[in-house]
Amino acid sequence: MTPPVQASILKARGLTKSFGGLRVVDDMSLDLGSTEILGIIGPNGAGKTTLFNLLAGAVPIDAGTIVLDGKDIGRARPEARIQSGLGRTFQIPRPFPRMTILENVMTAAQNQRGESLVSAVLAPRRVAAQERANAARARDILDFVSLSHLEDQPAAVLSGGQRKLLELARVMMAEPRAILLDEPAAGVNPALLDLIIDRIIAINRLGIAVLLIEHNMEMIARLCPRVIVMAAGKSLAEGAPSEITKRADVIDVYLEGMPA
Repeated sequence: MTPPVQASILKARGLTKSFGGLRVVDDMSLDLGSTEILGIIGPNGAGKTTLFNLLAGAVPIDAGTIVLDGKDIGRARPEARIQSGLGRTFQIPRPFPRMTILENVMTAAQNQRGESLVSAVLAPRRVAAQERANAARARDILDFVSLSHLEDQPAAVLSGGQRKLLELARVMMAEPRAILLDEPAAGVNPALLDLIIDRIIAINRLGIAVLLIEHNMEMIARLCPRVIVMAAGKSLAEGAPSEITKRADVIDVYLEGMPA
């Protein structure tokens, strides 16, 4: 039985996006509960990543509204959405390869005094104090994702699964209220997959909502009491994973185009 929807931290209504006459996201709406892990599944080409790009501000919406914690962010720039509390990870992590893992995490801290020339010149002690505080917080987060033993190593040394953990660490450094996770299991070996699942659960227990795109149905079943199935840019079905995966229309969209 599908759990009731909680009070929403993130609301999207009527999101629409076309590229060259092709409507990739078509009147898509969703509600993410304030302490929920909500899954989005669907075949390749369903519009899932474009939906994330619209929510995060990487791509402008053609129509619709996006509200985060009561604030309309539908036309806000990506950095403003992050500062408002909406974090995002990517299917293919792109860390700064030559920077240390600690430095990579510290770059995600918001409202850094050192980014202002005036503060750097007129208040160097405050800048230095904030940098020390950010480094301490970054170390705590690296410990949380089991990467603290590598903090002085360049990010280039990390495996695919460790880069996913670094993505989680960076998004946590921004102190989000809600996180968009784009296929956190993609390219991850089984040894690290359980750790990633465990950390997502732990992040959620901190009161952070999670909207998750994932093809790994075992992971979806373990994490998500509720899922939305996208097909052709629209919401096809919604419910508990155990119910959704038995629906004939959902099975059909996954099998469509596969060889007999």
